[in-house]
Amino acid sequence: MESLHTQSTGAMANLIKSRRSIRQFKSDPVSKELLIELLNVAAWAPTHGVREPWRFILYMEEARDTLAKAMVDTYSAEDRVKYAQKKMDYFLHVPMHLIVVMNEDSRQKQWDEDYAAASAWIQTFQLAAWEQGLGVVWKTNNFNYHPGFRETVGVQPGEKIVGLLHIGYPELIPPPRPRKDAQQILTIHDKL
Repeated sequence: MESLHTQSTGAMANLIKSRRSIRQFKSDPVSKELLIELLNVAAWAPTHGVREPWRFILYMEEARDTLAKAMVDTYSAEDRVKYAQKKMDYFLHVPMHLIVVMNEDSRQKQWDEDYAAASAWIQTFQLAAWEQGLGVVWKTNNFNYHPGFRETVGVQPGEKIVGLLHIGYPELIPPPRPRKDAQQILTIHDKL
């Protein structure tokens, strides 16, 4: 058992360290079958009490236009002039957009646990996608809070958008950005 654990730790560590947030995608389509497979893999993310507080809304193919328009409709008139066409083009180029929503529990502890679980789900999904050659970027934008956007894309009352994931095959993989050494931010208590 020890040797199996050691082997998988190395492979997992490499997967975690190699994953990048992808912002430039090829226009190549991603199959729904692959997406569903990845959704089912990510379902194994830690979740308190196996509540699985998440659900997903997928926009692909022609429906990307609805999502893009809902996003642009949240812009001020000035921002529409500046950014609308560029954002529309981007949303229509990315093969898939997955909205990850969670139920908003009124109890703070459960809300915190559910948000942590949904965030763990997203990271698990990103890693599973990366392993299959897919890139993902996890976006949390102001339009996620806009009532018109939420209604248009199918977010229900009592749900929070945890992230909008752009998904596709990477056109460009950015270089790694440095991370802090854990020793710089670790406080150790080892004596009474």
